[in-house]
Amino acid sequence: MSPPIPVVCALIEDHSGRILMAQRPPHKHLGLKWEFPGGKMEAGESAEAALHREIREELGCAVEIVRALPRTTHAYEKITIEMIPFVARLAAGSAEPHPHEHVALKWVRPLELTSLDLPAADAPIIAAYLATGS
Repeated sequence: MSPPIPVVCALIEDHSGRILMAQRPPHKHLGLKWEFPGGKMEAGESAEAALHREIREELGCAVEIVRALPRTTHAYEKITIEMIPFVARLAAGSAEPHPHEHVALKWVRPLELTSLDLPAADAPIIAAYLATGS
């Protein structure tokens, strides 16, 4: 079995404590599920650099990292991924997030996260986020 693919993601909080969720395009793996924005790390890239790059590419905005959450590994049928989650917020002077690669974006309250149709790999991230007082 090949090693897990490292994937970074951001739980972007707004000033009222809501989290930004992004809906995957229908033609992609796990199409139309809601997810935390982010993506695969490139060779030689740090997790933090990958997060900044992915957020710029996917949402056209800039974030500042608040803290890291525990890494988790999840095996889907054909691939295994290592999720590398960060809590973040929009950087001062950043543009508002815009869905460059997603179908839609929405802000949700932390307790609403468990009611969304999310990829299975996101469940332990939500649990860790809620356990740490969001």
